Amino acid sequence: MREAHPLERAVGMEYYASDAPGTGGSLRESAADFRVRELEAFDTEPADADTGDYPHLVFRATLTNWDTNGFARDLSNKLGISRERVSWAGTKDRNAVTTQLFSVRGVAADDLPEVSNAELDVVGRAGRPIRFGDLRGNDFTIVVRDADSEPVAAVTDELAAFGGDCGDGDAGTSTTVGVPNYFGQQRFGSYRAITHEVGLHVLRGEWEDAVMTYVGNPSEHEPPETREARARVEEERDWSAAIEAFPRHLRYERAVLNTLAENGGRSAGDFREALETFPSNLQRLFVHAAQSYVFNLILSERLERGLPFDRAVEGDVVCFADDDGDPVLPDTDRRQRVTGRRVDVVNRHVERGRAFVTAPLVGTDTEFGDGEPGEIERGVCETVGVEPGDFDLPGAFDSTGTRRAILLTTDLDVTRDPLTFDFALPKGSYATVLLREYLKAGPLDL
Repeated sequence: MREAHPLERAVGMEYYASDAPGTGGSLRESAADFRVRELEAFDTEPADADTGDYPHLVFRATLTNWDTNGFARDLSNKLGISRERVSWAGTKDRNAVTTQLFSVRGVAADDLPEVSNAELDVVGRAGRPIRFGDLRGNDFTIVVRDADSEPVAAVTDELAAFGGDCGDGDAGTSTTVGVPNYFGQQRFGSYRAITHEVGLHVLRGEWEDAVMTYVGNPSEHEPPETREARARVEEERDWSAAIEAFPRHLRYERAVLNTLAENGGRSAGDFREALETFPSNLQRLFVHAAQSYVFNLILSERLERGLPFDRAVEGDVVCFADDDGDPVLPDTDRRQRVTGRRVDVVNRHVERGRAFVTAPLVGTDTEFGDGEPGEIERGVCETVGVEPGDFDLPGAFDSTGTRRAILLTTDLDVTRDPLTFDFALPKGSYATVLLREYLKAGPLDL
């Protein structure tokens, strides 16, 4: 079994599913090389609907070189409103051309401002904001530059075998492939993978350690000025001086330090308050990243033990499909434990794409599996030092947990000159988790 890059292993992605060599090459030489379009799942009324009943303006944005949070912040600043009034269904990468829906409360269509590198088209109005997860998935067209296309066929064959017979697939040139449904490097921070470490400190009530992991903890992959600022704040703990040392584009670090300077930065409550200066969705992201890290480790352990991903074994917990949408999604409220007598029956549903083998995103309501899958889940949690009760937290940090499919499958089309991948993924899954199998490159090249 082929070991992953050290930076990937640090976030729980310990192996590849394929042993074939990679194509090499690089992604995102230009934003146009990485195109993402949401598969929308949000209903709207006409744009002239009554604003009293439908206070949320919904628009479609095509963004070039914008991360989602950054665009929302810039938009809210131009509108002169709170950032919390801007909502979206899924967070997208910065170095890409992305098309997705946004909603903004209490704004007329004519009030939408011009934003650089953004095309905004009004879709309609809604009675509630778009919430995280209000999409079915994303459609990708991704170009890999300077790649050797020769290994593509071997990797594809291995990934097709790994995915098993998990659906009908499309006719034509596409091939149904499967990979472990890891959370990608972006979940944890591409250049400084510390988001899950912050979350683990939060789970343990270590508020000062959580803050210092975020503002300190310099990385060799950062610019010298940023490394020096992080090292300085770790050494001196002079919050006011640190604000001046941090580059202005590191807005969240500066906001945290400003709060520490104002409240003294001495007690656990001071550090918790500083962490709560983040928007609520980013506060949740810390704990979600900790859950994702544990999930990745569970999948890596399953790979190491040789347990299948394309079918259930005794002790697994499966979720059934929600409906006949495209792509088909697991309904995490419809679960079933797989007993020895039910393995064959359940696997017939899995083979038809009507059920999904899952692992937990641990939270207060988590119930572990049985047998060897449950042994893996409990063992990883024990090794990391977390348990379900740890997620009973204040405010936005609380999480009840859920379950997530362990196998990611898609119908993949590959063309050459340049090497281009076309595929769609269900919401919550990462294009780079598929592409890493082909490139066999470090996450900073993805």
